[in-house]
Amino acid sequence: MWPTFLALLVVIVGALWWFIYQCLRHVGPRTPPGPRGLPVIGHLHMLGKLPHRSLHKLSEKYGPIMSIRLGLVPTIVVSSPAAAEVFLKTHDTVFASRPDSQAAEYLSYGTKGMAFTEYGAYWRSVRKFCTMELLSVTKIDSMSTLRREELGLLVDYLKNAARTGETVDVSDKVAHLIEDMTRRMLFGKSKDDRFDLNEIVHELTELVGAFNIADYIPLLGAFDLQGYTRRLRVASKAIDKILETIIHDHEQYAKNDSTKLSRDFVDIILALKNNPTSVHGQLANTIDKSNIKAILLDMIFGSIDTSQTAIQWIMSELLRHQRVMKLLQQEIRNVVLDCELVEESQLSKLPYLDLVVKESMRLHPVAPLLVPRQSMEDIVIDGYDIKKNSRIIINNWSIGKDPKIWSENVEEFIPERFLGSNIDFQGNSFKLISFGSGRRGCPGMHLGLLNIKLVVAQLVHSFDWELPLGASSDELDMDETFGLSLSRANHILAIPKFRKN
Repeated sequence: MWPTFLALLVVIVGALWWFIYQCLRHVGPRTPPGPRGLPVIGHLHMLGKLPHRSLHKLSEKYGPIMSIRLGLVPTIVVSSPAAAEVFLKTHDTVFASRPDSQAAEYLSYGTKGMAFTEYGAYWRSVRKFCTMELLSVTKIDSMSTLRREELGLLVDYLKNAARTGETVDVSDKVAHLIEDMTRRMLFGKSKDDRFDLNEIVHELTELVGAFNIADYIPLLGAFDLQGYTRRLRVASKAIDKILETIIHDHEQYAKNDSTKLSRDFVDIILALKNNPTSVHGQLANTIDKSNIKAILLDMIFGSIDTSQTAIQWIMSELLRHQRVMKLLQQEIRNVVLDCELVEESQLSKLPYLDLVVKESMRLHPVAPLLVPRQSMEDIVIDGYDIKKNSRIIINNWSIGKDPKIWSENVEEFIPERFLGSNIDFQGNSFKLISFGSGRRGCPGMHLGLLNIKLVVAQLVHSFDWELPLGASSDELDMDETFGLSLSRANHILAIPKFRKN
């Protein structure tokens, strides 16, 4: 009886709110244009299974700064480089915070990490710590040996597959390679049969990226109409168990061997706790185990998800475009010569590889919708009134499909379109913002690009690739599945062949 009464009450209140909103919208603040929504749910029903595409179609009608309502939450959708620059650069401080979400509460221990934490002193101290102790160029370059070792193991496996003509699940092998690299970087070892990080990261990608009704119509959250609350509880317990295991292992090892010379990221963050003399003293005085877990989860999630997703899309496009594959192979051969493994120091000498990565990220941005931001004060942009606590969604996918920027052949994979341009990965031109921009830009960009370029270069340097059963390149499906990242719906299956000189 009570659930039915509450649901009815929500509908009545929502209908009343919508009526008042419609009456006042023409005499109140000037909001950006947008489609007409429904009572209570607003425009949630218009998002579909691929929200980035749905919002793109709407923006083609209503413009690059579009207003929608997700449940009870006023939302601004930004879909052009010029508009993105206004929000992410000109007024970056106004839009530097994050909105509350059920996923962040469950998976980030009450938003105690970095990615989903509101803007402020705590967020700044966590970002500074992670950048200095893990994501700086010096730290990342110091771990080149471990990446080389893990990559060498994959090459050995693919050699055996090439000898036997075995069909390889490229997606699976890439995912486990990135997982093993991340494990060694964060935890000091690559193998641990007690848990599978890829499995939990895949679940988190879907849950964190989902448009959860509980975030937009709080009164309906208790009904868990989409099943997300239950899944979040299960995922939260699973990831907490993994993090407890990792932390416990490191604490026990530290007790038994205080002379450990090589320290991984977990060692460093555990040593920080209650160490006010550290350069990160402010953070050291505030963090507890839940903060440590939240920060570790952000590093795990960011390191694994971004790189493997990008590599899979790049390999997909190379399999479909043999012209580009051969040009890239020739460039790598000219630099690497007859050496078996590509060195990280050689990546800067591969400009065509840089073009290939950019073009793939334009067509298949890892984050189709950048992690939402939230306005911290009322502001007027381009004559439009944007209220405090409005949600800001940057449609990264839409920016990469704008024919005004990328010409009429916008759907085609043509790396040469970046030749002679000043478009970089830092997002300075706002035409390519794969890693975000401004204060909330991804601090792990250097690590992500290094992993992506290194793995792709190695896969195409050592092997030619064929689709199984004699399939032609245009038969490779390119279906997407939406989440925080834009993953392939199906794994890439291909046969490695030894490269001929």
